[in-house]
Amino acid sequence: MKIVLLAGGVGGAKLAFGLSKILPPKDLTVVVNVGDDFTHLGLRICPDLDTVTYTLAGLDNRETGWGVAGDTFQALGALNKLDGPTWFRLGDRDLATHLWRTALLAQGLRLTEATSRICEALGVGPAVLPATDAAVPTRVVTDAGELDFQDYFVRRRCEPRVHRIVFRAIEAAAPTAEVLAAFQGADGIVFAPSNPFVSIEPVLALAGVRELIARKPAVAVSPIVGGEAIKGPAAKIMRELGLDVSPVGVAKRYADIIDGFLMDDVDAALAPAVQALGLEVRTAQSIMRTDADRESLARECLDLLAGLT
Repeated sequence: MKIVLLAGGVGGAKLAFGLSKILPPKDLTVVVNVGDDFTHLGLRICPDLDTVTYTLAGLDNRETGWGVAGDTFQALGALNKLDGPTWFRLGDRDLATHLWRTALLAQGLRLTEATSRICEALGVGPAVLPATDAAVPTRVVTDAGELDFQDYFVRRRCEPRVHRIVFRAIEAAAPTAEVLAAFQGADGIVFAPSNPFVSIEPVLALAGVRELIARKPAVAVSPIVGGEAIKGPAAKIMRELGLDVSPVGVAKRYADIIDGFLMDDVDAALAPAVQALGLEVRTAQSIMRTDADRESLARECLDLLAGLT
């Protein structure tokens, strides 16, 4: 079964890892959000791509959820002495990735090609694809003004109240040929338990993506468990936008293009409300604390997909 996983952030990376333990590398493609990407200190930083790549390579820092395990921060310390910006913490080994990516892009490679080179060097088997090669920066309209996503998320720690989320230049952007081919060749599509607003919807907003997904069996995993986000600001954003902070609220955002929905056992009482949206529902232990949890959730997703085909 050829699977395409839509992913962003830690939740997406963990489920990608679980799927990679079940599926042959050629049968798994991870399409990753690039709305979080930005240029910092002259370097092109791709946080979601890197989190997925490091996790699949077995290099991820499991304590922080970002960066490289065991990394050091000597360059950051030196930058601090120079009064440079240190709010975005770049580890020394992580810095090497950004240096090489920036150099590859300067040589004329597409982001897709640069990502492939990095993944190959790190021994990543499944295809990891940026959703688009174009720059489509996510902007967060808040009480503190319109902010770059990393400014909102990292520097300001998600504190300003959110009014709206905007994907700049998304109308002119297009999914890559590799992404289109992956969707067209997929037997099933999985939406990771990633933030719907800033990880999944920047992918869905690309021209033609929703239509392609709607033609395939697709399931989504809720990132909301017991009224809170497993990680990150999804629940806060939902509350501030006046949305239902529950798996039902998430399912409503995807209901027109998915067929199945997986949510945590603690929310089992909400299953009828999700079923009323016309979706096949499964409940399971969905919080991925261990490698076994990651693989177990991946199997649940595949089983749910299999029942739809």
